[in-house]
Amino acid sequence: MRLEQNQKKKKTKWWIALGAGVTIFAGASLGALSAYNWSPEEAIEGLFGSSEEQSITESSHEERNIDEDVKEMTRQEDNKTQNETETSEEEIPDETEAPEDVPDETEEPAEDTETPEEPVERTPETMTEPLYVDGVLIANKEYPLPTDYAPGEDPEARASYNEMQQAASAAGYSLVAFSTYRSYDYQTDLYNNYVAQHGQEEADRFSARPGYSEHQTGLGFDIGAEGQEEHWASDSFKDTPEAKWLAENAHKFGFILRYPAGKEHITGYQYESWHFRYIGKDLAGKVYKSGQTLEEYLGI
Repeated sequence: MRLEQNQKKKKTKWWIALGAGVTIFAGASLGALSAYNWSPEEAIEGLFGSSEEQSITESSHEERNIDEDVKEMTRQEDNKTQNETETSEEEIPDETEAPEDVPDETEEPAEDTETPEEPVERTPETMTEPLYVDGVLIANKEYPLPTDYAPGEDPEARASYNEMQQAASAAGYSLVAFSTYRSYDYQTDLYNNYVAQHGQEEADRFSARPGYSEHQTGLGFDIGAEGQEEHWASDSFKDTPEAKWLAENAHKFGFILRYPAGKEHITGYQYESWHFRYIGKDLAGKVYKSGQTLEEYLGI
């Protein structure tokens, strides 16, 4: 009986101890809740700890390690980019610097630099082709013919003259073309004779130098009155009926009075009432109506 009572006492003490422990545990948990403002779950975890907390701690540690690695990689990339930028800036040439190989403008030209050739003077010896202006063959004191230019008398001009001669005869005037085509050599002899007789200055007023004569074109005709040789190539011809008829009608047949009075400063020759030039009926009519010389009309 006494034994049973002792056993009951031991169990009672054990339960009392267990209750006290639970009470103490509960008090500690409540204190933690109060002191740290924890939830019951956090208080339990604070007293006993848990595998979840350990996992969280380990995970945080791992995250911190990863963050550190990322930061380190970022720092390395930034350093690399900065180095490349600095290198690129060093490689870019300074635009303000003068180029090394700029040629000196004061340097003398190279020896092989071509010098512009001076224009060749127009002379019968330098001319290779005759000059045409608006389809009109030109021969005057400024534009000579080549020395070897020898076309002979122009057939069209001769045909037009014959037509004009017949018209003059029908009107009661007898015409004769006493000098038409002249070669370069013939003009040379003629001009030299005039120079010998009158001097060069005076000869140049009424006779063309060789290569400069319209007679060499085959289009110049010296016309006089038949049987009145004393007036041929003479200033006296201007007063003859034939000269007056020619002055009024020659353009109808394609001829113009080539060296009219008062135009010596343009043509270079004194008035020659006997010298006519064939240029065709259409153009001859226009020049006649204009009252201009051939040089004035063509603008040469």
